Amino acid sequence: MPDLLVLDHVTAGYGLGDVLHGVDLTVAEGEVVCLIGPNGAGKSTVLRTVSGLLRPGGGQVRLRGEPVDHLSPRERLLRGIAHVPQERSLFPAMSVWDNLLMGGHILDRGRAGRAAVRERADTVAEQFPIVAARRHEAAGSLSGGEQKQVELARALMLDPALMLLDEPSIGLEPRARQAVFATVRALADAGRSILLVEQNARSGLAVADRAAVLESGRVQLNGTGRALLTDPRVARLYLGAKEGV
Repeated sequence: MPDLLVLDHVTAGYGLGDVLHGVDLTVAEGEVVCLIGPNGAGKSTVLRTVSGLLRPGGGQVRLRGEPVDHLSPRERLLRGIAHVPQERSLFPAMSVWDNLLMGGHILDRGRAGRAAVRERADTVAEQFPIVAARRHEAAGSLSGGEQKQVELARALMLDPALMLLDEPSIGLEPRARQAVFATVRALADAGRSILLVEQNARSGLAVADRAAVLESGRVQLNGTGRALLTDPRVARLYLGAKEGV
């Protein structure tokens, strides 16, 4: 599969020094790549650098072979990069349906634009039954897992080529967490490319085609999700198992 996203020796930080120190990473078409590692390793910084919330200090970010470092977050969104942050991002007082429509706000220009947004919303709602079932209810009345499903649905409103998911299972009970990961896998199986940051290493690796361990802003290990899931070093550090087990 051709590479959709390439990070080529990327460095980035927040003003007091670099957090990323020469990160090399690729995401192919229709692939889930999971980043795991300790807190502070730079996992979320990778996503912010790809989506344009943070400009790299060195190296290059390429989408479909074209550098995107100079583009704003809005321009990258229009190019097909959608970022679902770790923090809850729905408007709690707005209805589920209005939250979904917000995902297409860039398209909402005149009658034709509004019609395109409504048509896209209907298509997305078919993939996420919770949206249709609870469309008139305030988004804040949904459970954490249901809100995450709506966030994923909203991110699909511009039909992105690449989805950046930052800790989608954080704070969710086991059943809701399983539903989120099932959705991630279904999106990839339908051809969507996903770069996933996940603190729940076992679940993240299980759903991933490939994965990488990020430590101190550097990729220390990489391989298939299955290989890292059974790697004794990963098991000891991130899966709660003793080395050699």
